[in-house]
Amino acid sequence: MEKRVLTLWNNTGVDEDDASVLRKKSKELAVPFTKKEREEINALIDSFINRDDAVGLAAPQIGISKRIIIFRNKDREEGKKITPSDYEVLINPRITQARGEKVTMAEGCLSCPEIQVEVSRSPEIKVRAFTPEGEKISKRYMDFIARVVQHEIDHLDGKLIVDYEGNLYYPTEKQAFFEKIFKG
Repeated sequence: MEKRVLTLWNNTGVDEDDASVLRKKSKELAVPFTKKEREEINALIDSFINRDDAVGLAAPQIGISKRIIIFRNKDREEGKKITPSDYEVLINPRITQARGEKVTMAEGCLSCPEIQVEVSRSPEIKVRAFTPEGEKISKRYMDFIARVVQHEIDHLDGKLIVDYEGNLYYPTEKQAFFEKIFKG
């Protein structure tokens, strides 16, 4: 069942209810997964595959405080329906290794609408996690996908792009709104 993506703010200002969920540290799932946990995993998959604007999504972003992330593992083809081979789901992901000189890039986030923040991340990571089937895996991710995985894992710890010190970009016509949000 597809769920709404929580946001730190809405058109009127900071959304305290959503923010409290987004800021919470997520809980690990025990393996084997319970029926409820499998439903939560499927809710994240459904919420992700029904969006055209998402490269990745973490369970806390749809109100589930569990350590589950999903992300595209290849570029999306315009108009092509997303299939299970186009994405990966990681449960209880842990970065076990980060290599290379950090690269700074502007990142956006569905939970921080209309802004981008420059974030420095490792270009190569190794992650240990479980698959939705409960299998233990260890995988290496590079470049853009490594960035996406690190971004989504941040969500599991209640960390968002606005917590980074990089330059912040937002539409100029919304300057007053965002100044109120960030100076608030």
